[in-house]
Amino acid sequence: MKIYTGTGDRGKTSLFSGERVSKSSPRIEAYGDLDELNAVIGAVTAAIDENQQLLKDEIQTIQTMLLDAGAWLATTPGAAATRFLNPFTTQPAEALEAAIDRMNESLPELKHFVLPGGHLSASLAHMARTVCRRTERRVIELVGHEAGESGSTDTLKHILVFLNRLSDYLFVLARYCNHLQGLGDVLWKK
Repeated sequence: MKIYTGTGDRGKTSLFSGERVSKSSPRIEAYGDLDELNAVIGAVTAAIDENQQLLKDEIQTIQTMLLDAGAWLATTPGAAATRFLNPFTTQPAEALEAAIDRMNESLPELKHFVLPGGHLSASLAHMARTVCRRTERRVIELVGHEAGESGSTDTLKHILVFLNRLSDYLFVLARYCNHLQGLGDVLWKK
């Protein structure tokens, strides 16, 4: 399979639903940031110890959810191509909440602001959290942009909730990664 096609050389790309749009459109910006987020989360997984396979599997499931979300972002609402996409419901956000609660049970109560740092896996989780927040802002921008065209879909709303919960998950994951390494949080000292 040929990787380069040349079809994007003039600043346009194709959506999953077939339309050609500018590479700087809000939709492309949103799923481009989502792709970056998924790549950073992949780095988090690579930095976690091999003996934490269940945690790695959980994170890879999240990466799959991000691919599902990206497919929705790459498709114009109401397009016929949506029938080929996996439904994106409230379940992914609910799964993140359960994972957050599970990890939090083994962590000390947080009483101070935390500086990003500690073990490499924790530092990368903090980086992923910041990319997640930017991605969330881009999706909010996309939803606002499309509100005048076709209205925000339930799917986009579910993706927004998922991204908001994912940033919380990544914050707790960073603390949890430090905990797994026997490290405490890096606290902000005023």
